[in-house]
Amino acid sequence: MAGEIPTPTRAELEELQLARLRDTLHRADRNVPHYRRAFAEAGVTPDDLRSLADLARFPFLTKADLRENYPFGMFAVPREQVRRVHASSGTTGKPTVVGYTAEDLDTWSELMARSIRAAGGRPGDLVHVAYGYGLFTGGLGAHYGAERLGCAVVPVSGGMTERQVQLIVDFRPRVIMVTPSYFLAILDELEAQGVDPRSTSLEVGIFGAEPWTDEMRRAIEERSGLRAVDIYGLSEVMGPGVSQESGETQDGLHVWEDHFLPEVIDPVTHEVLPDGEVGELVFTSLTKQAMPVVRYRTRDLTRLLPGTAYPAFRRMQKVTGRTDDMMIVRGVNLFPSQVEEQILAVEGLAPHYLCVLTRPGNLDELTVRVEATEASYDPGLADALVDRIRQRIGLTARVEVLAPHALERSLGKARRISDQR
Repeated sequence: MAGEIPTPTRAELEELQLARLRDTLHRADRNVPHYRRAFAEAGVTPDDLRSLADLARFPFLTKADLRENYPFGMFAVPREQVRRVHASSGTTGKPTVVGYTAEDLDTWSELMARSIRAAGGRPGDLVHVAYGYGLFTGGLGAHYGAERLGCAVVPVSGGMTERQVQLIVDFRPRVIMVTPSYFLAILDELEAQGVDPRSTSLEVGIFGAEPWTDEMRRAIEERSGLRAVDIYGLSEVMGPGVSQESGETQDGLHVWEDHFLPEVIDPVTHEVLPDGEVGELVFTSLTKQAMPVVRYRTRDLTRLLPGTAYPAFRRMQKVTGRTDDMMIVRGVNLFPSQVEEQILAVEGLAPHYLCVLTRPGNLDELTVRVEATEASYDPGLADALVDRIRQRIGLTARVEVLAPHALERSLGKARRISDQR
């Protein structure tokens, strides 16, 4: 059955992981010059892997490594065997390129079908895909996964928000797959057109591609009436569908560990942390053919927990920050998600915001620009948010409360930081 979720014992899963990990390391060492050099410099060979714990002896892979091997240097198969190429946006340099064999595409479709099923999607559902299509993996990953599960897909992509709303109202999809920030823009447009978001046909929202908090989940569910479920992935590892939250438990994302081996490390010492401790997420692919990744540093902060809905598969806590999203203001480390949590606790403020960093003199300043929910808003809202940020984060920030729709809307991943220092 397409998208069926396996039920191995933990021992059976670890035995499978070890066999697949050995195969991955040998293929990477044999076919990718970068890995061959990196393994040699670290003084390890694939034969040194005798247990899963031995993976900690192998070197990390970073986004810089991928860019240094641009465009196809990380491929482990001849370019002629690659059936699709995706790439990151490349906003901080050359894009990171990812290749897929026909087998990889089949695996990806199956894992996305598994993820949609776990979220609450079922064969026959109409699925509205508002993730971007193209080099970004979100749209096509969602599309082929939904089709594999037996759903009908409305491939809207991002943008054209008025049309998104028209199609939701007219086509009556049960499932929507979209970034949470863009879904907020869709809710705004529904209300602007006089449609109560709770009256639509949507029952399941599968949200990913950016960090979002549980407070954001509650705000979305209350406003829309659907069940908001988290999905996780990143292009370098595969795309969406690396891990998925159960729509029934909504308690973190089960990692599909038969295909991806997770670790959590201390981002400074690089020590592997025990389950339950927060650190940087690292992934090793176990079945990718075109472009295996060994100990890829995601920069995402989370922790690993025991499985619940699918006991063999460990859960990763919802990602609410990245090591490269961290703002340091006057010695205080904070993430946009911490600011968002305080915004959502102040009635009258909307979850549309931007953290602006400046240095007018010798000291950094943080200004939070946030929208009010109503055009005529209480001037005291700014003071309320200033107090919450000071008391709960330990930082004195400036707050500018703006009229509704004053901030630019994201059609994909939301931009939360503007560093003007």
